[in-house]
Amino acid sequence: MFLDEFHSTDANRICITAEQASRFARQIAGDYNPIHDPCARRFCVPGDLLFALVLSRYGLSQHMTFHFCGMVGDRVALSFREEETGTVSVVDENGKRYLSVKRGGWTIRDPATVETFTRRYVAFSGRNFPHYLKPLLEEKGVMFNPRRPLVIYDSMGFSLKDHDPCDLDLDFAGANLDVKGKRGEAHLEFRMSCNGRDVGIGSKKLVISGLQDYDAEKMDTFVTNFAQLKAANPCSA
Repeated sequence: MFLDEFHSTDANRICITAEQASRFARQIAGDYNPIHDPCARRFCVPGDLLFALVLSRYGLSQHMTFHFCGMVGDRVALSFREEETGTVSVVDENGKRYLSVKRGGWTIRDPATVETFTRRYVAFSGRNFPHYLKPLLEEKGVMFNPRRPLVIYDSMGFSLKDHDPCDLDLDFAGANLDVKGKRGEAHLEFRMSCNGRDVGIGSKKLVISGLQDYDAEKMDTFVTNFAQLKAANPCSA
């Protein structure tokens, strides 16, 4: 299983170290958000790693909604709880919930299909910045604080039309940004296809805090530094 190197299992709990989380973010997602750096003051495990672990355990359901309720830190012992309704929760030893997943319809359990979907979505998700967010921010005339960028993964959901195992493709389908004072909510839409046939749609929501007036020079510098970081640490996915 391609996720084995990014977590450890002890009894019914999993544990993710900061180093494992960071490697997943960079190697699988191509995600260089500073909050996934092991030395970050506000380090957190990538939401996409929790997403991937849920799919690996419970399969790919026709309708799924993931809501992230908290930031998972280094070496937090996590458990997966499934309710009678089918809802899955990821919680720590004190019962604090970090992720809630609602499921409906049929479920695909074919490992190859689940892994392909996981890799396709995570690769899309990791391209938040600058590919999708920068144009939105520029259009709205706002930007995050380049010294302390805070972009939080809030939720995502999708619906599938076709349950036949296939080599799923996932593509960007548009985005919008709702600005409320110093806070913004970005919605990134995507569509799924198989051999040129539409098989589903989905959306990801990001929350951006500490918005300020857009400064092209500061943003260009941030993007340049971001690109240099990625170039120095190439993705191996």
